[in-house]
Amino acid sequence: MTPLLLTDVERAVRSSWSAETCTPEYRSRWTAENPARDQCGVTAMVLNDLLGGELIRGEVHVDGERVDYHWWNRLGMGVEIDLTREQFGPQEHVVGGVVIPRPPEIRRLREEYELLRERVLDRLGRRRPTAPAAASREPV
Repeated sequence: MTPLLLTDVERAVRSSWSAETCTPEYRSRWTAENPARDQCGVTAMVLNDLLGGELIRGEVHVDGERVDYHWWNRLGMGVEIDLTREQFGPQEHVVGGVVIPRPPEIRRLREEYELLRERVLDRLGRRRPTAPAAASREPV
């Protein structure tokens, strides 16, 4: 099997985002002009499936108050990948960042995660494993 290149993974993820893959309670604010908006959780999980590493969660602050959380990935040797950071406006600031253990089962955003994962794997030309990587804990 051909090795995954980060540029291919990034292209596949970015081209797979839609209103249907973003956080449902914020779906109305998703636009094609800002496709990364509210995609961070599912994107971080799919990247974790493909590349392994750690899930990182920071806080989104506006005027010093936490208004949301933001998720991204940390790979080996401390390399961080955040494909959705551009979603934020100038008044939104991501602060902190702690490692969050991957949940053994995805409950919140499960449908959005599965849809994004399927689209990304299709774009990468990867066969879908019989069990989700979330269950097996092995990269795809």
